[in-house]
Amino acid sequence: MAAKRDYYEVLGVGRGASEAEIKTAYRKLAVRYHPDKNPGDAEAEEKFKEAAEAYSVLSVAEQRARYDRFGHAGVSNAAGAQGAWGAQGFGGIEDILGDLFGFGDVFGGRGASGGRRGAAQRGADLRYDLEMTLEEAAAGMTAQLRVPRLEACEGCKGSGAAPGTQPESCSGCAGTGQVRYQQGFFSVARTCGQCRGAGRVIRTPCEQCKGAGRVEREKQIEVKIPAGVETGSRLRLAGEGEAGAQSGPAGDLYVVIHVKEHDVFERQGNNLYASVPVTFAQAALGAETTVPTLDGQESLKIPAGTQTGTVFRLKGHGMPVLGGRGRGDLFVSVTVVTPTTLTREQRKLLEQLSQIEEKDLSDKGLMDKVRDIFG
Repeated sequence: MAAKRDYYEVLGVGRGASEAEIKTAYRKLAVRYHPDKNPGDAEAEEKFKEAAEAYSVLSVAEQRARYDRFGHAGVSNAAGAQGAWGAQGFGGIEDILGDLFGFGDVFGGRGASGGRRGAAQRGADLRYDLEMTLEEAAAGMTAQLRVPRLEACEGCKGSGAAPGTQPESCSGCAGTGQVRYQQGFFSVARTCGQCRGAGRVIRTPCEQCKGAGRVEREKQIEVKIPAGVETGSRLRLAGEGEAGAQSGPAGDLYVVIHVKEHDVFERQGNNLYASVPVTFAQAALGAETTVPTLDGQESLKIPAGTQTGTVFRLKGHGMPVLGGRGRGDLFVSVTVVTPTTLTREQRKLLEQLSQIEEKDLSDKGLMDKVRDIFG
């Protein structure tokens, strides 16, 4: 499935566009790509639905703020076209289309959950981006998150009505949120003008939430990050998203991991890669050196005659396997360092080596002569 385009890009407006600019942009696209004007054109129909979905989010201040902060994940249950004539989270779209095509509320007043507006609606999912070091990803950690979200109002328990009162079923639509009219052979459903599609009327709104049933709060959530996570790993915390409207179930919170780049190690899956410098003498004669690992310094034996780019494997010194047992490996690449400045003694020794290299080496191997000089 292709990734969703940015909603601002879909409508062709900037992120700082006003409400009027967003509405104007949508009206133009709706006229251009409406199915009635492009019969049988699947591409036009998709663009029409894409524009409607974008407008359904950006036209509502609360949803737009969540989208600006969390992207598509923040409004995943508040938008998304469903079929040629249905859409989720359409907000005031039916009013615009009514002005353009005379359909009024032909969509039947469907709300964010795809059902009628007066029904309970699931809360929006939220996204939290958590940054950590490679060491923290290797060891696992417990993170304390501060998540702003909509929660059910404690004063009215999410009903929106003042304590001691209850929302009343709308008399205009009998609680359905829709009023149907017969127009010739067609039955057209329009949003109820009395309750504005809610299906209920709150006579005495709750003072704490002003009748919304939800209030914005910041909650501290503790989450355990398992060892072995990598950039892009996603943890789902069920029910820790925003509270649902009309006492609906809460959405989920998705924690997306971002592991910082390390100064020493490069990660590829469960394996780590590093480079260690050695001197010419160490590479030529062989030596024992130390290399960094996530668990501290480890000894590494460099055989005589080691060349730049030679890779050594330290088994079990990589990253833990996420959700499994064992660890990856650490691969250490050797780089022979050429000195940029020499002492008088070093220069003398290297000049002797250079003279030896120019002579006939048939009687004795080069490595034996190197050992004679540096041994």
